[in-house]
Amino acid sequence: MSAEILAQLRSGALRGTTRFDFSAGLTALPPEILALADSLEILNLSHNRLTELPDWLPELKKLRVLFCSGNPFRHVPEILGQCPLLEMVGFKSCHIETLSPAALPPQLRWLILSDNQLAALPPELGTCTRLQKLMLSGNRLTSLPPELAHCQNLELLRLAANQFETFPEWLCDLPSLAWLAVAGNPCTQISLSPGRPIREIPWSELTMGPLLGEGASGLIHQAVWAPDAGQPLREVAVKLFKGAMTSDGLPASELAACLVVGGHPYCVGAIGRIAGHPDDMEGMVMPLLDPGYRPLAGPPSLESCTRDIYSPDARFSTRQARRLITNLATAAAQVHSFGFLHGDLYAHNLLHSPDGGALLSDFGAASPYPPGTTDKIERIEVRAFGILMEEILDRCADRAGLPATLIALPALCIQPDVSARPGFCGIMEMLRD
Repeated sequence: MSAEILAQLRSGALRGTTRFDFSAGLTALPPEILALADSLEILNLSHNRLTELPDWLPELKKLRVLFCSGNPFRHVPEILGQCPLLEMVGFKSCHIETLSPAALPPQLRWLILSDNQLAALPPELGTCTRLQKLMLSGNRLTSLPPELAHCQNLELLRLAANQFETFPEWLCDLPSLAWLAVAGNPCTQISLSPGRPIREIPWSELTMGPLLGEGASGLIHQAVWAPDAGQPLREVAVKLFKGAMTSDGLPASELAACLVVGGHPYCVGAIGRIAGHPDDMEGMVMPLLDPGYRPLAGPPSLESCTRDIYSPDARFSTRQARRLITNLATAAAQVHSFGFLHGDLYAHNLLHSPDGGALLSDFGAASPYPPGTTDKIERIEVRAFGILMEEILDRCADRAGLPATLIALPALCIQPDVSARPGFCGIMEMLRD
């Protein structure tokens, strides 16, 4: 830690600080941070060289959030279990091999252990009954402790790119689970058979333009596509995958899902996959969207955990609300008809236009159905749809003008009895009434 920051801590200049971020090659956490014991809530120590955390950490008595990603830890420090208010823990892309029961904080809500080397989880994880978000993609897990079924508040679970030969079917009975990613396991083989040939688009036919955006899995550029001779030029978007593990899973899984759903009017799928990239990068060509489309909301915050953040003035007319909901249901039904789970059915992945048009985007968490789970796994996503539908209706300017069937539908979709929820085909029938 720099001498300047240490001096500020010692002098009291940082007194009252609630968030502290530091990344500068730390090998040990300096005790001067205890000067913030009465105020510090968020401590971000990502991308240092830490392998342990000090025994005095629980003296940071207001600490709620701890990020330690990108450090060479071999295990999750057991001292975390003594931090009374700690509820969010992030150790992504470390070298974690073990998670001790003693390392589990009593108030744990959100645990990130993606891209590590975990081969097993402790049964005591099932005692974390406040747990809502569990991110385990990119490990070596072959099974889950059945005690995890006690986590009745678990809503988001990432298991992609592990070594599950058999899918833990009891997950489908968790009453709150709504967002699940399981691609990249032996039990979820990727399918590239959407019932039509997959188009290969030569890199030589693409002229790259400006960068449109960057996500966890890749870079998106505007581009011009010159297909076969005699055909007109076409403006498109090109996504080039970084080839790295994300919190949701592997780029190959996203590519597969986008190719499968490509062409549907309410899904941002792929026109084709790129062939012949000079650096052998995987990529896909997608439609270039009208710039009028915007995400319906922002992603969850540290405080909201699993709920998107809407603009305070977000309001929808009756017509907009009905169109948004119908388009989303149609898109979800199409994805599931191909045997895929979107895995991230959120407002921040729903692009909308001013007239209420909607497009389902970002298939980074998409997964093929594990064998034998068709109806049950679909109804996990139905809960996510119900939550999103409820959020839209809560912001509807004239809810009294909506059909009673539509108003009652969210409760059917989010009910705790998973088997009693309708499937997306049934939802489509109800929306047509």
